[in-house]
Amino acid sequence: MIFSIIQLIIMQLILPLVLIISLWKGSFHSKLDWIVQTIFNVFFISWIFFSSPWDWFSYYLRFIWPILLLLGIYMSWKKARSLPTRIKYDSKQKWSLGIYGVLLVVFGIYNVLVFCGYSTDEQAIELDFPLKNGVYYIGQGGNQVQINYHNEYPPQRYALDIVELNPFGARAAGIYPKQLDKYDIFGDELYSPCSGEVLEARDHLPDMIPPEADSERPEGNFVNLKCEGKEANVYIAHMQEGSVEVEAGDVVEKGEQIGLVGNSGNTSEPHLHIHAEKDGEGVPIHFNGRFLVRNSLVL
Repeated sequence: MIFSIIQLIIMQLILPLVLIISLWKGSFHSKLDWIVQTIFNVFFISWIFFSSPWDWFSYYLRFIWPILLLLGIYMSWKKARSLPTRIKYDSKQKWSLGIYGVLLVVFGIYNVLVFCGYSTDEQAIELDFPLKNGVYYIGQGGNQVQINYHNEYPPQRYALDIVELNPFGARAAGIYPKQLDKYDIFGDELYSPCSGEVLEARDHLPDMIPPEADSERPEGNFVNLKCEGKEANVYIAHMQEGSVEVEAGDVVEKGEQIGLVGNSGNTSEPHLHIHAEKDGEGVPIHFNGRFLVRNSLVL
């Protein structure tokens, strides 16, 4: 996990700043140079803005980069606008343009895949959001693996991982703390997202201390609901030990409290995992008509 945090620091903070400064302060041989470098910056910042999880540092930090990028484009254009559109390039300049061209294709494809993950043609089921009284952030969600790692696994294709943000826009007090109560979502009340029958429930597994995880019982403490009229089962996982208030065979009403958010099972930190499936295949979920994806907020 430490490696992942270092990777996020490099990708979310250091690289965007280096690229924007390079554009802002850079020298260009022609307008074509400026155009290519500007488009690359736009593609890179767009990819980071939409696909990278921002809640470790602050959700609101992500908005700094588009603002700085616009300033960088403006300041660099002031230098490039008087240059010729094209010039006769030497071999070094051709290599530079070629590298930028390859990067444009790579990050262009990444952006296309990310934006494709923001919707689905499959029929979604409508559920009530199972959390209240907070600002909730979608850490994993969408229809592409670039923004939702669950997408690789057919039963959990449209699964969501949800955390709560504190007033600073972060999921926890500190970077990956071991104390569970430092995660804002830990202990939040969970409410049934639909009316239906409880097919399965588990309550006895311990909450794991990060970075510990229980890979043998990945769902941890959980509730499996057969929702009325939905033709799908809804799984709510990683619940707090001893908090599950229902058991198999119970009938629950939409909005009824069923337990608390915990950190049991194969989980790296306290969060809510929810997904719907039918005949072993994941089913899209709508909350108040919204198809939630990474970086979505629910207030």
